[in-house]
Amino acid sequence: MSHGVLPPPFDELLARARDGDERAFEAIYRDVQPRVSRFLQVHSPDHAEDAAADAWLEVARAIHRFDGDEVSFRAWVFTIARRKVIDAARREARRPVASLPEDGTSQEPTGATDETADHVLHAEETRQAIALVRTLPPDQAEVVMLRVVGGLDNAEIAQLVGKSSGAVRVLAHRGLKRLARTLQARDEQGQGVSVVSSSMPGEGGVTR
Repeated sequence: MSHGVLPPPFDELLARARDGDERAFEAIYRDVQPRVSRFLQVHSPDHAEDAAADAWLEVARAIHRFDGDEVSFRAWVFTIARRKVIDAARREARRPVASLPEDGTSQEPTGATDETADHVLHAEETRQAIALVRTLPPDQAEVVMLRVVGGLDNAEIAQLVGKSSGAVRVLAHRGLKRLARTLQARDEQGQGVSVVSSSMPGEGGVTR
């Protein structure tokens, strides 16, 4: 898409994707996937990549049946992604663990370029933020990520995680207060890190 040209509204892209427009689906994927990825990295980093792939495969297969607006679509995608990562973690827990002998060798990644290095450097702050959110109790971390990254409100999160809106509100409040205390301690030690890039709706936001 050329510079200076605004992309189509999300609802228009969604309508086109439902009708089978692959370019519209790709545009939606590029918009939503980074948020889904960050959420899954907090939820279960070992299964995040596979869960995201499985989730988007299901979205692609079922999008023609989806009926709703942008907010509903995001909630739908996060619901699928959350179910996929929980299923993956359960399968892993049931799988017998086989230890492999260490031969002292390692495979070097191929195809690394300056562009790859630049991407890694720019992603470092995001990884630190994800690591910081993962220090929260799992239920608080999940709610904070769904609100901050997913942009969902308390009612939508409550339906997704199977809790009341009041419980979600309390979890978000406690999680944010805990993050604020951690950030304050890190600032005092000169180790500040950006935790979120957008304000929490109705919470005043926790940013650095």
